[in-house]
Amino acid sequence: MDWWMPPGDALARLAFTRGLALVYLIAFVAALRQFRPLLGERGLLPIPRFIAITPFRRSPSVFHVHYSDRFFAASCWAGIALATLALVGLVERSPIWTWVLVWATLWALQLSILNVGQRWYGFGWEILLAEAGFLAIFVGPAHVAPPLVLMWALRWLLFRVEFGAGLVKLRGDRCWRDLTCLDFHHETQPMPNPFSRSFHRLPSKLHRVEVLANHVTQLVVVFGLFAPQPIATVAAMIIIVTQGWLMLSGNFAWLNLLTAVLALGALDGRLLAWLLPVGQPIDLSKPAWFGILTAAVAVGLVALSYQPVRNLLSKRQQMNASFDSLRLVNTYGAFGSVTKERREVVFEATDDPSPGPETVWLEYEFKAKPTDVSRRPPQFAPYHLRLDWLMWFVAISPAYGAGWLQPFVERLAANDPGTRSLLRRCPFEAEGPSFVRARLYRYRFTSRDERRATGNWWHRTYIRELIRPVGAPPTRYSPR
Repeated sequence: MDWWMPPGDALARLAFTRGLALVYLIAFVAALRQFRPLLGERGLLPIPRFIAITPFRRSPSVFHVHYSDRFFAASCWAGIALATLALVGLVERSPIWTWVLVWATLWALQLSILNVGQRWYGFGWEILLAEAGFLAIFVGPAHVAPPLVLMWALRWLLFRVEFGAGLVKLRGDRCWRDLTCLDFHHETQPMPNPFSRSFHRLPSKLHRVEVLANHVTQLVVVFGLFAPQPIATVAAMIIIVTQGWLMLSGNFAWLNLLTAVLALGALDGRLLAWLLPVGQPIDLSKPAWFGILTAAVAVGLVALSYQPVRNLLSKRQQMNASFDSLRLVNTYGAFGSVTKERREVVFEATDDPSPGPETVWLEYEFKAKPTDVSRRPPQFAPYHLRLDWLMWFVAISPAYGAGWLQPFVERLAANDPGTRSLLRRCPFEAEGPSFVRARLYRYRFTSRDERRATGNWWHRTYIRELIRPVGAPPTRYSPR
């Protein structure tokens, strides 16, 4: 079994599994803190309603067997506990069967949440975590030689993430081909962070260098992942650096962190032995049955890769799509098009029982989404604020709010505590508002002179009313 389970990737496996455990921990904490108002029994998109009309074969989930808010919370706490055990290294010192059980449970719990998460879980990093989590089940604990085919499967996953993103850009918005997309992207991305304004104000020539470097990394460097060492390590390090650059310039939940974690799996063990405070493991066991199991898994992954490869080669390439309900082998991509101006939905409330031209309206403040022009964009990634992210899409088109935007506005008007917990600040929190409305604004970063004169991070211009005043008890809303 020496050729099938060489020990040289043991430290790369260690780095990958520890990093993946951290991502799992973040994902389960985010799910626990946000699920009740979003997906709970009284949530905006309730899970019980979803599973009542969706068959198990389309969305495999333990919640088809039983759902209650208490059971969902218990599932999140179980995921947090198991991810913590894996993060501190206890799982990797366990027998193989314990390793498989722990990582399979983490995968099943996260997949169960993903498959009933509806719009709140419709992001590429969700299916990326599901696929990476499945591979982790079979890489084995520290005392077992890592299966070569599974370590290469990690590279294959990383390749699809990067190459898919590169192709969708090349086939998408013209600004990716003329190298001008980053003249807009740092300002118009879904969730700017504290450094996004500084990145936006970089010279245009440097923005073109950024885009060109992105193309080279995603369309050329990624092929180096399949080359012998040290070329694979160089390719992986370049990917890690580019992901770090993205983490510095925006809030993309755990997408960049998880992509960098996948790249750790391609690093040379000799480099990791120099970087990490551990020695190269020796005398690793190579159980034949585990080798046979991983070989069977590899055959299945090859078969399931047909559709993703076909999608990569297609002129109508899909982004962030799954071709099987277990999300085992997926297709990825991001920002095939870039918005050229930033729009934001601003929710306002009043305690005036009869609103008129002189009525004073006070704004709701989201945890990270730009509203207050004087507030510096905060850093939340790798944590994921699902409502804030979807509000960026609603500003592009209210159709993205189908099924949940109306209940959201009505619950703001009813001063619902669960809905308020999703926000940073709510006016009239004690007594509740009389009416709530939503208005659409155009936002842009302030210039240096504007920033010095006003202290503001943003300048905004009113566009139109998006949702007419909604009172409590709720009245019918009317998006325009």
